[in-house]
Amino acid sequence: TGYVHSLGIQSDGSLWYWGSGVLYPIKIGNSTWTSVSAGADISFAINSDGTLWAWGSNSFGQLGDGTTDSKSSPIQTMAGGTNWKYVSCGGGHIVATKTDGTIWAWGSNYDGQLGDESTTLRSSPIQVTGSTWAEVSAGGFHTLARKTDGTIWAWGDNSDGQIGNSDTNN
Repeated sequence: TGYVHSLGIQSDGSLWYWGSGVLYPIKIGNSTWTSVSAGADISFAINSDGTLWAWGSNSFGQLGDGTTDSKSSPIQTMAGGTNWKYVSCGGGHIVATKTDGTIWAWGSNYDGQLGDESTTLRSSPIQVTGSTWAEVSAGGFHTLARKTDGTIWAWGDNSDGQIGNSDTNN
């Protein structure tokens, strides 16, 4: 679910959207989808062929297409490839895993939530260091990830202690 809209995948792999002025579910395209995530005003979906698609607001480059132009229909992200596994939308940033165990991030980075040791906005996906990641989830302005060894890693906004390291420093 997003801030004002929701996405769902039916058992036949069809993708449905509702909310934000759409009072009943509408079908998105004719493809088969495996994973979805809705953000504040953005949507992401992984197609059954492993490609990553996005639409919505793009003020922080969060569509991952190298621009800040919003899109009203799905576009394939700039990172391309056919091995996307999971995607998660945060407050203005996106994180996604590939089947090779890598994490990719893009969009808003004011609090370091992209994990690249900077606060630079990224309108194209960048790889987070390492390749042994099992899962990742985007919070409002922070990111949590689990490595295959079971350890949990966190980065980004920590003003309320949300990264769990006993302080409130980003």
